[in-house]
Amino acid sequence: MDKTLTLALASRHPRLDDRPLEKRVGLIILATDHTTEPDFRRMVASERIGVYVARIHYANPVTPENLRAMQPQLTTAAGLILPDEELDVVMYSCTSASVVIGDDQVTAAIRAAKPSVPVVTPAAAAVEGLRALGASSISVLTPYTLETSRPMADYFTDRGFSIDRFTCLGLTDDRDMARIGHDELVAFAREATAPSSDALFISCTAVRAASVAARIEDAIGKPVVTSNLATAWACLRLCGDDKHRSQLGQLMTLPMAGA
Repeated sequence: MDKTLTLALASRHPRLDDRPLEKRVGLIILATDHTTEPDFRRMVASERIGVYVARIHYANPVTPENLRAMQPQLTTAAGLILPDEELDVVMYSCTSASVVIGDDQVTAAIRAAKPSVPVVTPAAAAVEGLRALGASSISVLTPYTLETSRPMADYFTDRGFSIDRFTCLGLTDDRDMARIGHDELVAFAREATAPSSDALFISCTAVRAASVAARIEDAIGKPVVTSNLATAWACLRLCGDDKHRSQLGQLMTLPMAGA
């Protein structure tokens, strides 16, 4: 370095914007998650909306016990997303865990670090999405085992949905769930959809179903809600973004109640 070079301070401090981006979406995702970040970059992030991520420890296999074990980490993870700054929404990206832990318990844990923040879970967002589509009778496709899928079936029936067909793929590792190919997802969706259903729900934030939701709708002739499609939709609407994105599926053309 040239020791004769003189460094000088600017004559004034820069004026600062209130925020680098207008809206902030916080994501709490599993350490093993391959899918949520790419999906939210594609569907949610923009020059107006920033997406900020914290990862939490998770150990496979996907069982109710291992899913419940994540609950104590939620407060710490939420606090690590832009500490001491407000977020516009926080989403916990695990459908099966939000079911077995409970939406209210997830919300309470996150709000212990981010008071009053709107909290989105995939299961609750899916319910909102299905209701927005006018669906009361549904088919469900999950990548889980029967043991892990049973609480999911109870969750939807407890909220007033009639389940015409419930199909499980029997996988136990969320990293394998992320490796199910797009064509395979379309094929399984066809098999999983009962003719009498109003819509199909595809569970699991690891599954890349949001990428092919519109293809699946064309294939089955019914609306499709996936975990990541539902949470992206909810986060956008809570950030005041009402843009129609019909290329992503029918849900992305609809408003969200209360948003």
